[in-house]
Amino acid sequence: MIAVPLVDLKATFHPIKREVMRAFEEIFDNMQLFQGPNLRALEEEFTSYCRATQGLTCSNGTDALTLALRAFDFPPGFEAIIPSHTFFATVESVVHAGGVPVMVDIDPKTYCMDPERIPPALTDKTKVIVPVHIYGHPADMDAIHRVAGARGLTVIEDAAQAHGTKYKGQPAGSLADASSFSFYFTKNLGAFGEAGFCTAKSEAVFERMQLLRHHGHASKFEHVLAGFNLRMDEIQAAVLRAKLPSLDANNARRREIAQQYNDAFADLDIVTPHTADYALPNFHCYVMQTGGRDDLVRHLAECKVGTGIHYKTPSHLQPAVRTFPHRAMPMPVTESVCSRCITLPCYPEMSETQTAHVIDSVKSFYG
Repeated sequence: MIAVPLVDLKATFHPIKREVMRAFEEIFDNMQLFQGPNLRALEEEFTSYCRATQGLTCSNGTDALTLALRAFDFPPGFEAIIPSHTFFATVESVVHAGGVPVMVDIDPKTYCMDPERIPPALTDKTKVIVPVHIYGHPADMDAIHRVAGARGLTVIEDAAQAHGTKYKGQPAGSLADASSFSFYFTKNLGAFGEAGFCTAKSEAVFERMQLLRHHGHASKFEHVLAGFNLRMDEIQAAVLRAKLPSLDANNARRREIAQQYNDAFADLDIVTPHTADYALPNFHCYVMQTGGRDDLVRHLAECKVGTGIHYKTPSHLQPAVRTFPHRAMPMPVTESVCSRCITLPCYPEMSETQTAHVIDSVKSFYG
């Protein structure tokens, strides 16, 4: 029987294997493992790819968002508006930056933060709005900026899943005052381990990011603030440089597969992903909704089709939130989506045979 894993890391590695191994050999010959030529080049290349003003690498996506939040030096106890429907790292980053996460509901079509749900959540302590481009679909940034602009609030993109995603033709990473990316190995642009990236429009904010990333070092023997060790290593930079040139083509292939799914499931009791008129999503995840989700998961496992659930328990219902200050607005859409969502395989290395097998397997569940 054909098997289709949810993610196939070996297939991702194969096209770049020779280039990556040559880069590794050069790195090990020179033994410049941090702040080397690959890292400096990656910072220039990915910043340019995002059409951002300036950008820097860091250790992982969670640290990237924490770094971006800390770089603005918000007062202790500041409030950050975030969606509940996100990976829990979004919540953690606010907490680690000294803030209070205020979680709001999502748009029922895009699954991104609903701009209309933001105003009721605002208080005098609100300093920042953090839209998440969930599954690689961009949030409605114009509407979010209108809310932020009226109150003088900062906007920081959580673009952890949005490599190559575009909003009205403009790439994620250039749509706000700052942004954060994850290069976790399953991402559309993934390292061979952990890595992350930040962009910033303000020179002052960017300089503070640089200081915080590397122990507050202003020079070799001078520390001007209490920073962190959030550096990316040269090995991960080499991997990411090898992958970056094919990112757009790979994202296009993901969109092709997603469209095949949408067409095939149009007559089934399934809510397929919606693409807003303003959006060019990267389909980091193909997430649909259906009743009997758990039965479908079991059926697809029998058909050797890998699945995921992004995310089964929303952030505002996680046990961890009981341990720190937070607020949660009403979440009818988030809670409904989390009870019905299922993620299907959708990655550029999938063959047409594998795609057809996923489609046939889903259809067979519905008879």
